Amino acid sequence: MTSPRSLATLADHEQAARATRPIASRRIGRGRGQLPSARVWLLVAVTGVAWSLWDAGVGRKAIVNPGGWQLVRRFWAAAAHPQLSPDFVLSTWHDTLTTIGFAVLGTALALIVGLVGAIAMSETWWQRESSLSSKPQLRGVRRRGWYATRTLWGIPRGIHEAVWGLYLVNILGRDPLVGILAIAIPFGAITAKVYAELIDESAGDTYRVLRAAGSGRLVSLAYGAIPNARADLVSYAFYRLECSVRSAVILGMIGAGGLGFRLSLSFQGLAYREMWTTIYALIVVSALADWWGSWLRRAPNRTRMHLSLVAGAALVVVSAAELRPDIGRLFTARSRKLATDLALRSWPPSAPRDGWWGLARRAVETFQMSLLAIAIAGLLAIGVAFVAARGATSRPRRLVAFAARGVLLVTRAIPAPVWALLVLFVVYPGPIPGALALGIYNFGILGRLCAEVVENLDPGPATALDALGAHGLSTFAYATLAQASTRFATYSLYRWEVALRETVIVGVVGAGGLGRLLEQQRAAFDYSAMFATVL
Repeated sequence: MTSPRSLATLADHEQAARATRPIASRRIGRGRGQLPSARVWLLVAVTGVAWSLWDAGVGRKAIVNPGGWQLVRRFWAAAAHPQLSPDFVLSTWHDTLTTIGFAVLGTALALIVGLVGAIAMSETWWQRESSLSSKPQLRGVRRRGWYATRTLWGIPRGIHEAVWGLYLVNILGRDPLVGILAIAIPFGAITAKVYAELIDESAGDTYRVLRAAGSGRLVSLAYGAIPNARADLVSYAFYRLECSVRSAVILGMIGAGGLGFRLSLSFQGLAYREMWTTIYALIVVSALADWWGSWLRRAPNRTRMHLSLVAGAALVVVSAAELRPDIGRLFTARSRKLATDLALRSWPPSAPRDGWWGLARRAVETFQMSLLAIAIAGLLAIGVAFVAARGATSRPRRLVAFAARGVLLVTRAIPAPVWALLVLFVVYPGPIPGALALGIYNFGILGRLCAEVVENLDPGPATALDALGAHGLSTFAYATLAQASTRFATYSLYRWEVALRETVIVGVVGAGGLGRLLEQQRAAFDYSAMFATVL
């Protein structure tokens, strides 16, 4: 049984999952010949950031609203005095169970969908029998079928879960199914792609022997590939659960319920003490989800794997009992009618009120917002990663590393829309508040990924340079940083793609871009223009 992978390696697979074609053959250039290309791309990135800042008005007009600092100070001062009245704590407890229920049931359904989709998307499934003894190759009709399947599954994962929630709430109303399905649909498609890659990597000699003996494809995969990938499949499932917790909060903020909905209501009333009670609950839930996944990945063995599976199954039962989703609601005549009406009102897609040029302008603003966000997140994350990485020998350094990991936890536990609302206190609307909010939020996630990269570095090069008498700074630059830089760039690009989709959720609360336009169209029930914005 293979060992479950690190969170950073799982992110590699998720990055591949968001592409229509496999990216395994694409490598960041190495060697002298490709160095100019790296410099060119770096120049393009710096130019893009400078253009985005200039276009947003930085240095040309007022960006900061000084009157908002008082509200920000009141917000952070309330952190020391959360609302702890028995009634509110009990209400927060029930909201916490709702959020966990959304995450658990959404993840469980996503895993079922993902496993079924993985088989259909795997290259192994589409192989011809004649190619089993050699390197898998797909030709003609089979290759076109494989690409068509991957493309079809790529559609739901290209749409943010918040957008799925906005559509589903129009069909199902305030029903727990909204939060569950909004997580399960895109995450199921992502899981399918990741699982397909894991299955393809694990379909070795056992699978080929079973196929040669006359076993069917499904049986051969069940006994010759999936068992070899079981540890990685389970490990990714718990990584997906961590992501689902954050998504459940965001869905709550658009009306699905749970901690996100409570947080949104408290913010609208400027009830900062109530907000901090909710935020502390979020931090605890996120910390437990992170700890569970890390516990499983750090010391993988059958006992931990089985305990996690049993605990996961128990959580599914408890969550179903807490939320009581009515599956039959999906198949009622009313739901079918509402879905049909929504589809008819959405087609054909139409231009927004300010025309197609206005849509293009918002799209450019969204692009700029994501570019600035990942620049902020990347610079902060790389700086903190070396501090937050585990493995420090002295007690003071371990304490500093623990504090750094705590900062990363808090920044990713607080949803991006909350960061956006805070930034909007002191920054005028536009792409800048959205970029700052997404930058802070993704700093927590990217910082954790980069910290794991540092933890998994090969100490050999640094040891060799130390033995040769190299200066400490030189050792860091040519051994540590040189090893980590490619992964840092890879994960920054991965989070940039995610941040581009997440601009929707900060736009919904007024931070600008396509998300703000989408919320205006939803409020006006302009579904055809809304569909154009989604596309």
